Amino acid sequence: MFHNRTATQLLNELREFASFPAATQRYIRRSLDIGLGRQDAFRIWARTPAETVAIRRQYVAYQDLKTLRAMLPKGPEGQGLERFMGALVQVSAFDLAQERLDGFSAYRFLYERLLGAEARPWLPAAFCGAAALPQIAPLRRKDLLQSISEAAATAPGWSTRAPTFFPEFVPMEEAA
Repeated sequence: MFHNRTATQLLNELREFASFPAATQRYIRRSLDIGLGRQDAFRIWARTPAETVAIRRQYVAYQDLKTLRAMLPKGPEGQGLERFMGALVQVSAFDLAQERLDGFSAYRFLYERLLGAEARPWLPAAFCGAAALPQIAPLRRKDLLQSISEAAATAPGWSTRAPTFFPEFVPMEEAA
């Protein structure tokens, strides 16, 4: 049975996910299947040869997520910060270049689940670093960087509460 706080958190996460465009929701679900090793993404998500190629590229980009989780710095001056941030910006740039995450909120939603609540303090910097890279088109770069609120960029602290809602693939016959 859920406690009130857990139920409220779950509803807030459901509402946030529902606010994302359909393509963003689909990308987050697929990314969680790949990044958390939940299901065979090729079988579930590949509708075309181009999607098969995109999924293969995402598997390659996500191959170091387990290592990244283990590298999470302990505190703002944690050991290995440079390696961690470099790897986090690299995988973040991959995701942002797919043009399915429409801003910081969707990015944060995905990465809190891929890496855990302990990654929250590092997400604004990784998002801004990845969004500012030259492989992101200039107009998209501008939109992405404008999507992060001042509050998110300058937060004095972050919740350590783990996410409760992990969206999954729903077959069309089940959805009907």
